[in-house]
Amino acid sequence: MDTNKTEPQRYGGGIAPEAAHDGRLSLRRRVALELARQLNRNLKREHPLRQLFWESTLRCNVHCRHCGSDCKQVAQTPDMPREDFFRVLDSVARRCDPHKVFIIVSGGEPLMRDDLELCGKEFNRRGFPWGMVTNGLYLTTDRFNALVDAGLGSVALSLDGMEADHNWLRCHPQSFERACAAIDLLVREPRVIYDVVTCVNQRNYDQLPQIRDFLISRGVTAWRLFPIFPVGRAAKEPLLQLSNAQYRGLLSFIRQTRREGRIRACYSCEGFVADYEGDVRDWMFRCAAGVTVGGVLIDGSIGACTSVRADYSQGNIYDDDFMDVWENRYQQHRDHSWMRTGDCADCRYWRYCEGNGLHLRDDQGRLMHCHLKRIITE
Repeated sequence: MDTNKTEPQRYGGGIAPEAAHDGRLSLRRRVALELARQLNRNLKREHPLRQLFWESTLRCNVHCRHCGSDCKQVAQTPDMPREDFFRVLDSVARRCDPHKVFIIVSGGEPLMRDDLELCGKEFNRRGFPWGMVTNGLYLTTDRFNALVDAGLGSVALSLDGMEADHNWLRCHPQSFERACAAIDLLVREPRVIYDVVTCVNQRNYDQLPQIRDFLISRGVTAWRLFPIFPVGRAAKEPLLQLSNAQYRGLLSFIRQTRREGRIRACYSCEGFVADYEGDVRDWMFRCAAGVTVGGVLIDGSIGACTSVRADYSQGNIYDDDFMDVWENRYQQHRDHSWMRTGDCADCRYWRYCEGNGLHLRDDQGRLMHCHLKRIITE
């Protein structure tokens, strides 16, 4: 969608922060948001399971400054036995077409599991497509080829800046080098859909045009950008948080990059972004947690995407049948009326935002982070 807002000025190879907006929406944008709202209402009513996250391990081979789950190289919680997750898939397959449910293996770092190929082959045998989220450190050529042979269909790979800043965030001296090698593998493999994911912070904010051009030079076609939410380790690192002006600058940079068309940049799914809606993502904002997205955490908790904390779990695979839970619980995910308190109580954009993403709520249900405020506040 076009907008009359001024694009951020480039300076010093970076992007300038952007002034606050008034938050008003054009008629065209409101019409698009109303259509998206109706679609979301239908999805909540039907809640077709389309993505299933599996937090397969809490072990990790890096020590990222922004980690929300505080993963460790040697996790106190053991990896979930693959047979336990296979029973979840059996439950799903009894009521869903497995070909329409995409498994996303997450962690921790999935490549810490020596049996990931065996898991992938079993997903495939049961008819489920699958992918993974990885930092790429252990994605050697041989391992990548074995995973592709096991049916690997998608990869989300992290690259958080040029070498010094990426390694600073990931706290590993080889992280950038290995991530770049993994990118080269993905670009050359037509059977795998991928995107490169960048966590934007104050250290890499001015590098965004350089990162974009670097990714284009490597042949990357899809780039997803996230701000960092202050939970876990990130809460202790002020440099990880963008100012409001920088946050708006990030959104304008994504919008301009999408218009240029050299790489498909996309803002993350996490929040309603007012007059940027329709310009920075391929869809209008909605929180899909518990609507089309389910998940199984390391301890068996049944939830949604792994960004949503265990406070919002709906059951446990060791006590409950997954699909019984999916069909009969998740009320707080599918009806957000309980969120209409505090800042949300009289918000003029409630009908489009409905309280923001569930992962932005604390264990008492209070909204910790409002993207709309960041857009309209200096």
